[in-house]
Amino acid sequence: MLILLFLPLLIAGCWFLNYFWNNRYLKQYPGPVPLPVVGSALDFVNPKKTVYQLLKYRENYKGDYKIYLGFQPLVFISELKSIEAMLNSTTNLKKSKQYQFFKNWLGNGLLLSDGDYWRRHRKIITPAFHFQILEKYVEVFNEVSNVLVECLEEKLNQGAFDIYPYITLSALDVMCDAAMGIPMNAQINSESQYVNSVKELGRITIARGFSVLQQYDFIYRFSESYQTEKKALKLLHSYAYNVIEQKKQENKNILSEDDLSAKKKLAFLDLLLYHNSKTNTLNDDEIREEVDTLLFEGHDTTASGISFTLYTLANYPGIQEKVYQEIKSIFGDDLTRAPTPSDLNELRYLEMVIKESLRLYPPVPFYARELTSNIKLGDRILPKGMIVGIYAMGIQHDENIFPNPYKFDPERFSPENSRGRSPYAFIPFSAGARNCIGQKFAMLEMKSTISKLLRHYQLLPTTPAQKLELILETVMRSNNGIMIRLKKRLP
Repeated sequence: MLILLFLPLLIAGCWFLNYFWNNRYLKQYPGPVPLPVVGSALDFVNPKKTVYQLLKYRENYKGDYKIYLGFQPLVFISELKSIEAMLNSTTNLKKSKQYQFFKNWLGNGLLLSDGDYWRRHRKIITPAFHFQILEKYVEVFNEVSNVLVECLEEKLNQGAFDIYPYITLSALDVMCDAAMGIPMNAQINSESQYVNSVKELGRITIARGFSVLQQYDFIYRFSESYQTEKKALKLLHSYAYNVIEQKKQENKNILSEDDLSAKKKLAFLDLLLYHNSKTNTLNDDEIREEVDTLLFEGHDTTASGISFTLYTLANYPGIQEKVYQEIKSIFGDDLTRAPTPSDLNELRYLEMVIKESLRLYPPVPFYARELTSNIKLGDRILPKGMIVGIYAMGIQHDENIFPNPYKFDPERFSPENSRGRSPYAFIPFSAGARNCIGQKFAMLEMKSTISKLLRHYQLLPTTPAQKLELILETVMRSNNGIMIRLKKRLP
């Protein structure tokens, strides 16, 4: 009985000690007054409000700010000088502990690893994203986009529908083919166990990250989510190991880079296995972790980026028409010609549109890191061990950098308007040493998918116009879908 009486007092006492200890450094940052024990966690109980709450904090505190989630203080930075200092750091590259909830799934893949291990793997993987290799993926983009066009036929002239699930399955097909070299056919078989397991793991992991109680393993292990996670992981990992073994057998006769380049289709896994056959530096677990990481990071983020761009195009018909005319100037009325890498590179206005959509709706609104050394951000110093949220959505809505920041205006990314702008002002793919290794791949995929859809369909808005309800899961998406209408384009 006495234990039950004093336990709340002990917890409260620990919280206050933790608060006053950290406040030695954090008093220089504005932020909401934290409640005892829970901090500002109650502001994030409803996941539908998370995106808006973070933006509201930024507007209220005019830049960088602090919050507490339970015992954990976090500093969100969105001032240019702070972001430049953080992303230019060569020592503070460690992901925050919140990312460790992906550990069971992704292991020590590039997303979660740090230090010398991360540097070694990054060096091994970087050649897989050389432009000459990326060119080989354009055929995959086209094949998957053709299936997407067919799947959307049923939605012609049938009123508004949510296009996001279609784009997600398309992006998953691309990543399974590009990462593993195995067609998943998720668009055709959307209820497959593999597809559902990927969805479940994403949902469970992000929910755990914002739960004060489930952040603790000893509590999480008693939850229903833990049992669901175990089942999904068993299926995904088993599938990946089987594919690795299958690819090893297929690639036995690949003895040189010329043999490798001669393959009609070249998957990320092929490149890893070839490298490993020469160096023997990766075991099967490490290979599986990197393949799973690429698949996870690649399909959700790209699906988000494509979907929000389609939403903006549907709601800005003048801009959509300008994009369509650019596409038509390259492909004419030929709906079947496959795009070449050169074709996609010529779609410069479409790239401006995609970038403006990524500015307004970044798939990953912030990146969190744990400081491994003290760092000076502007005129303030944060100590080793502090969690810093690099708030991409915040700086991308900074009116001093992007005037009238909530307006959709692709001209912001014209060559003349981009000239002189800091590369750290637009960071949907992060920046610095830990930037997204697949950002060129992602841009090519987005251009390929969007241009293929616009060659076949005119995108129309809902009536009345849909107001998005932004929600943060593994990536940012719209809780009420991406609602559009489709109309067949006539030659």
